[in-house]
Amino acid sequence: MERRRLVILGSTGSVGRQTLDVVRAFPDALEVVGLCAGNNIELLKQQIDEFKPGYISSASETIDHNGARQMPAEEIVSLPEVDIVMAATVGCAGMSPVMAAIDAGKTIALANKEVIVMAGEVLMRRAAETGAKILPVDSEPSALWQCIEGEKSPPERFIITASGGAFRGRKWESLHDVSPAEALKHPTWTMGAKITIDSATLMNKAFEVIETRWMFDIPYERIDVVIHRQSIIHSMAEFADGSVKAQLGPPDMRHPIQLALFYPDRRHNDELPRFDPVKTGSLTFEEMDSSLYPCFDLALDHAKLGGTWPAALAGADEAAVYLFLDGRIRFTDIPDVVASTLASHQPVMNHSIEDAVQAAAWATDYTLAKHATGASV
Repeated sequence: MERRRLVILGSTGSVGRQTLDVVRAFPDALEVVGLCAGNNIELLKQQIDEFKPGYISSASETIDHNGARQMPAEEIVSLPEVDIVMAATVGCAGMSPVMAAIDAGKTIALANKEVIVMAGEVLMRRAAETGAKILPVDSEPSALWQCIEGEKSPPERFIITASGGAFRGRKWESLHDVSPAEALKHPTWTMGAKITIDSATLMNKAFEVIETRWMFDIPYERIDVVIHRQSIIHSMAEFADGSVKAQLGPPDMRHPIQLALFYPDRRHNDELPRFDPVKTGSLTFEEMDSSLYPCFDLALDHAKLGGTWPAALAGADEAAVYLFLDGRIRFTDIPDVVASTLASHQPVMNHSIEDAVQAAAWATDYTLAKHATGASV
């Protein structure tokens, strides 16, 4: 296989850094053409020095480019020499470069679930029109993809697993005074701050249900969620004859990252942890109690409304998580803050990508402005 030329959106974030770990393991098979990042200039500079990309996109105009050309991310992903784009940005800001990559007909390894949440139907339709390929990197959609790949019969049901987050098993009313530091202690995964808080509220799992609905064109009523504390089974697919396929492995994002970068090939990598069934021991499953996670039903109820509701949901959640991490609202305020913003949203039903972007931006700005004083709801 020829060397694949890669652009990483969000190279200094958790998934971006792990993507570069995979690149390090295969220097003769993967070449970094572009690195795009935000404000972590020191780390970006280290990445530039190590991987020597031809192009960078950064929030800083003064960064030492080391010969790289500074360009907008949308232009970098559209370059003819780019084979694959790793979309590892966090939140709604990822929409613009992802859409540019889709319009350019690129292969996109998608780790940013908010992009699908905001405008899944429109985005998937645009990808079909341009011939762009969207490969899931998020562990649960990647697991579902692996379960159905090669099957001639469509799945009848998807079962998405959830660890339960940092406060699994605790009553919602007991979380009134938990700190951001406590919420960031995920029991099985090491991830960025935003997705870790979303995992604690289970907003992240609702986003994965929305992502699954559009990425695999399956109705919401055929997608179930179960609590699986060990995070070893990443999701399952059930078929017409009752057979169920599951994808298993240690909780390490480098597995789905590497699969997407080399698809359809699988490569041996000594750096990746292996599944040992004896050491792992028992695998357990529990019914998800939505009363413990009020964000879950709130999110899906609004996502099912269609139009720009999911985009507003994504924008409001992004702002609410920021407010909690900044100490301006309590953890248990998050669903109320999101619901308050959604109550003021004026949806566009026959919407475009631009409508979705505007709805998400409005929801973020509205939420931050409403809670600028730091008072709890």
